[in-house]
This record gives sequence, structure tokens and C-alpha cells, in this order.
Amino acid sequence: MRDPLSVLTDAFTSFLFGKVETTRLPVRTSTGQAQAVYLPTAAPGLGDSGVIIGREVYSGKGYIYDPFQLYGQQLPAPHWLVLGESGNGKSALEKTYVLRQLRFKDRQVVVLDAQGEDGVGEWNLIAQELGITPIRLDPMAALDMGIRLNPLDPAITTTGQLALLRTIIEVAMGHGLDERSGFALKVAHAYVNETIVDRQPVLTDIVEQLRHPEPESAEAMNVAIDDVRAWGLDVALVLDRLVDGDLRGMFDGPTTVGIDLDAPLIVFDLSHIDRNSIAMPILMAIVGVWLEHTWIRPDRKKRIFLVEEAWHIINSPFVAQLFQRLLKFGRRLGLSFVAVVHHLSDVVDGAAAKEAAAILKMASTRTIYAQKADEARATGRVLGLPRWAVEIIPTLTPGIAVWDVNGNVQVVKHLVTETERPLVFTDRAMTESSAELEDDALRAAEREAEERAAAFVEHHLGDSESTVA
Repeated sequence: MRDPLSVLTDAFTSFLFGKVETTRLPVRTSTGQAQAVYLPTAAPGLGDSGVIIGREVYSGKGYIYDPFQLYGQQLPAPHWLVLGESGNGKSALEKTYVLRQLRFKDRQVVVLDAQGEDGVGEWNLIAQELGITPIRLDPMAALDMGIRLNPLDPAITTTGQLALLRTIIEVAMGHGLDERSGFALKVAHAYVNETIVDRQPVLTDIVEQLRHPEPESAEAMNVAIDDVRAWGLDVALVLDRLVDGDLRGMFDGPTTVGIDLDAPLIVFDLSHIDRNSIAMPILMAIVGVWLEHTWIRPDRKKRIFLVEEAWHIINSPFVAQLFQRLLKFGRRLGLSFVAVVHHLSDVVDGAAAKEAAAILKMASTRTIYAQKADEARATGRVLGLPRWAVEIIPTLTPGIAVWDVNGNVQVVKHLVTETERPLVFTDRAMTESSAELEDDALRAAEREAEERAAAFVEHHLGDSESTVA
């Protein structure tokens, strides 16, 4: 037992100079042995300005992401690719991200909603909550004075109109236009724009001019009028499908009056269109170009263009070329393009591999939900993911994803608030009791994922040695 004088002396010394620590020699050990004391640290986050997504799994820190805040500093481009199989949380992430972005006054979002149930799109409930009427493109409804988008709308430049007409025809035909067919289309388009001034030109005018070209167009090229008519015949037949075929009603008249392009959220409901038909890429091309010329403006607003089933865009060379130009142009005006696809193989092995690679290169943010092991390896090769991320992708549970933000790779658990939950999880067939069971299962899966993640870190950090003081 220490004498009272020593205790008093130590107390007085500590009061004057602070507590004196003993000096210890460094101990050489491995991280596997010392990790209980010197815990591994997670990579730094993306800052504290923007939209909160959830929390980083390894550290528990909040994970905040905003392409507009990061652009030019940590991000070379504001575009975003979301990958993953169905049922893993892609839809919930998209919806909460949009709802949270709309809290900022200078944000505006367009969604191409290609999925739905009960006759409405998946985003219908969110649109209703915000007091917005979706723009429902439906061939049957269009015949009864439904929504129309005119590819020849005067709001689109003549160059844009001609590019759009070529794309529609090339997508439908499955190959590019030859020089003669392209000339016939160009002549017909120019004549229609020059002669129709008292109303919006429409596709019917182009079809009629292709069938009955003017003699002047033949004389200008020193060819017979019958040759010009023959060159434009296939083009006329393709466009006739939009005028009098299975796609009639949506594009063969003036643009519907009253479409509010100033609303904070604009939803194009494509759920009535067969997702596997040629109509979907044609529709996306028309909507994309129409938006490029009527929606994107130099007004300092930050715009988000979210496309579900985006493989319809990236997998078609002609549509991909249009969107590639849109992404390059829109980046200067504050546009963030969000492409949602199930598998990367849907696009990189398709007919538009070159165009797909260019669009993927512009997507500096990649979010990857659970995939099978072989698909994860293929995704990792294409996107250049680190090996540890590739290995963990097949083990991810719903709501947890690998985020790669220009090389900053983290595992993030997406969080949904109680206010957002009824808007995000819209399965109408699910009862209240089954919803509770699903929540319990989700929480159990999250705990399991976190335990696996911790074990994964322990295993991979236990291989090296370090000097610990």
C-alpha cells in the first residue's frame, strides 16, 4: 500500500502537469492479432453535402451522394448506372433518391416508367402524392384523344427532327438507311417544313410526300421521279406503322397541349407498351429527343433523367447514338442521366457494344446490387471493380449494394424512412401482416450481411503484418 505522501505528491503533480503516461516499447504483431484493439477504418465518404442514401456497412457512417455537388471535383460526369437482379432494392433506391432530390428547389426530374401493375405505372403513387398527372403513352388511349408527342414539333430544330426520323426508321428496320432512302427522307422532310406553315407538320405529311414526291426533288439530282418514289417506299412503309399501324395515335398528330414541363416531377408512363416489342426503343428515342429540345434549358436548374429498362436505349445502336449526344450536351446544362438495367450483359454483348461502352464510360457512378457469381465477375471486368467488391456482390442481401463513385468503392445499406415506405413499396397484393413479415426478414438479412461483411474484412486484413506502437 502506497504511503499518503506519495499519493498526495502524485495528485499534485497530475493537477499541475497532467497525468504522466508510462512509455512503452513498440510491439511487433500482425493485424490479425491486433485488430481487436486497432480496428480497421473505412474509406472516407463523399462529403456531407447532398442527398443521404443510407449508411456505409463497414463503418456505420452515413452515406451521402449528390452528382451535382461532386461534379467537377470527385466526378468527371454526373451520370449514374444502377445494376442488379429484380427484388434487391433498385426500385426503392430510385424512388427515395428522387423524392429526396425534389426537396431541393432547383431540382427537376423526368422518369421513363416502363413497369407497372393494375393498369398504371410503378411511379403513379408518387406522382399522385405530389399532385402530378403522369403522361401515359398508350396506343389505345391515344386513339381516344390521349397523349401525343409529335416528332415534327416546331420546338425541335429541323436538324433534330430529321435525326429523329432517321432513328425511328433505322430502329424499326434493324439497319441503317442507305444513301438513296436517306435522300428521299431528307427531301420529303424539307418540303413539308417549307410548305406547311399554318399548323404543326405531322408524320402523315411525311408519308404522303414520300409516296408522291415533287418533280423538283428529282430534277435537283437529275434522276427520274419514279426513282425518288422507289427510294422512299420502304421509309414510307415504316412511318406508316406510326400513322396507321399498331403504334398509331401516339405520334401522328400535334403534341398534346397542356403537358407541364415545369413540374418538379414529370413521369412518362410506358407501362402499356410491350417491353419486348420494337415500340419501346422507338418510344424512348422520340421521348429523349423531344425532351432534349423542349425540357433541357440553360436556366441553372439541375435535372435528372431516370430511365428504367434502359437496355432498350443502350442496346440499340441508333437510339444509343441519340442518347450519347444528349448526355454530352446535357452535361453542360446540369443533366444527370440515370440508367437502370438488370444485367450488364444485356448491353455489352448486344448489337450496340461500341455505343454501350461509350455511355458506360460517361457513367462515373455505378451501383451494383446482388448478382450471380458469373455475372458479378463479368460486371467487375467491364467496370474495373476491385476483386473484393466482385467477391462480395453475390452475397449481398436486398437493400445493400456496392457503390463505385469514380473509384471510391464502398458497400452501402440503403435506408427507407417510414414516411417513404408506403410510396416506395407498392405491391398491392401484399397484406399488412405479410408486410411485417417481410420487414422482419429484411432486418434479419441486413444483420446477416453486416456479420458477413465484418468477417470478410477480418479475413482479408489478417494476411498482412504491420508495426503497432
